[in-house]
Amino acid sequence: MISVLLADDHAMVRQGLRALLEVQPDITVVAEAQNGREAMELAKINKPHVIVMDFAMPGLNGLEGSKKIVKFLPNVKIIALTMHDNKEYIQRFIQAGAAGYLLKDSAFNDLIKAIRHVMESDKFYSPSLPPEVLEAYIAQHKSGNLVTPLDSLTGRQREVLQLIAEGFTNKGIAQKLSISVKTVETHRAHIMNKLNIHDQAGLTRFAIRHGIIHIPESNSPEA
Repeated sequence: MISVLLADDHAMVRQGLRALLEVQPDITVVAEAQNGREAMELAKINKPHVIVMDFAMPGLNGLEGSKKIVKFLPNVKIIALTMHDNKEYIQRFIQAGAAGYLLKDSAFNDLIKAIRHVMESDKFYSPSLPPEVLEAYIAQHKSGNLVTPLDSLTGRQREVLQLIAEGFTNKGIAQKLSISVKTVETHRAHIMNKLNIHDQAGLTRFAIRHGIIHIPESNSPEA
């Protein structure tokens, strides 16, 4: 039986995927998470074979969550299930150790195939993704070259950047990450210097452009 953890910030998406997956005779959903940090904690508890991970989630996005999870569960198979189809997102998930990359408009059967395929062999990518794009970015990953300014940031700095862009104050970030306000201020300064962006509005635009956050129209950033 293949155990699966679902990570998506939309409850209806998770519930729909659970209902469809659990009718499969060889697949069971062991947990649901609404952000990368919760996925990380639930992965520690449930040790799933496969994690179906959305990209843009609040608090800690799927990309950063994936990087943390593979450190303590190196054999877990992570499948990115996202609306993002541009080259940068694909490359970044490959770098994070994802075993599969599917677009949310893929047929449901593709997800079933992906789950079974990554358990039996190696990688599985959405049929709509051009093979030459994947090959080029896998080659770049193996070469170790930095691809975007975001790659210059440490994992912690990317976490802080996401929370800045979501509207958290320095104090709120400190509480969220269990670090001091002074440490947050230091991270903020380093982020601005590395990205050559020196105001919060600019950092927020950068985060949105690179898919670190998405802001639903009906919600305002948490303070």
